[in-house]
Amino acid sequence: MTAEAEQLTAHRPAPVAPRVHKGRYSLARTLKYAALIFFLVIVLIPVYVLLVTSFKGTGDADPSRAWALPQIWTMDNWATAWTTLAPAIGRTLAIVVPSSIISAFLGSLNGFVLSRWSFRGADIVFTLILFGMFIPYQAVMIPLTQLVLDIGIPTGVPTLIMLHVVYGIPITTLIFRNYYQTVPHELIEAGRVDGAGMLRTYWSIVLPISIPSFVVVLIWQFTSAWNDFLFAVFFSSSQNGPVTVALNNLANGALLQNYGVSMAGALFASLPTLLVYIILGKYFVGGLMSGSVKG
Repeated sequence: MTAEAEQLTAHRPAPVAPRVHKGRYSLARTLKYAALIFFLVIVLIPVYVLLVTSFKGTGDADPSRAWALPQIWTMDNWATAWTTLAPAIGRTLAIVVPSSIISAFLGSLNGFVLSRWSFRGADIVFTLILFGMFIPYQAVMIPLTQLVLDIGIPTGVPTLIMLHVVYGIPITTLIFRNYYQTVPHELIEAGRVDGAGMLRTYWSIVLPISIPSFVVVLIWQFTSAWNDFLFAVFFSSSQNGPVTVALNNLANGALLQNYGVSMAGALFASLPTLLVYIILGKYFVGGLMSGSVKG
């Protein structure tokens, strides 16, 4: 570089960085957080009423004082609600845990076969399976009741496990099929080259990498079965039914005027699903995104 070129370069003005409008950026961020806080308050209002009322005594838990804090804080409502709902919560766990695991495993097998071990008419079979997601439960409740009676399965926990497994297969199949379509085809071909059959390929190659989808399916099935009320009303009773039936009896029984017990019972009933989403929420979103590339 000549001396003249160096002199021109030295006197060249430095590039001007783009100016950031801090005022506009700060206003947009403030409005965003204000909107988030507003919607958070709207969502938490029912939770506030539930929580506050659950600590009120019988005379204090009145609709006219729903927003007020308790005059005397008491834990009697929580003790009564736990004593009443504890057996039903145990039965609910006995329903949702096996039904979630079984439906997830069956959906995984279906999804693998329909996505990576294609056969003639696989798309038709998959479409027929998905029809189960769009049939309202109310439309099939009478024939379903007759079918359960003809089979002879005892009402309560066994019947509800079977129903949640059967009605969970469509959504679990859809999630696993979409996920397995993102698995590199070379992995499946490598298993075939090594002589692995369909079940061996599934067990040794596909199943170990299916954890994200299993997390999604298990959370979905757990919350669906835990919050179910329609099947529980038709196929169980207050003596052998899940927590939703016991909570309904608690709210509409002899304790109708004791709103504090009803609110404490509602919190007890919703706590397991809330904990599941708090602990596994990030895995739930990650698992959904992992199967959203194809399908």
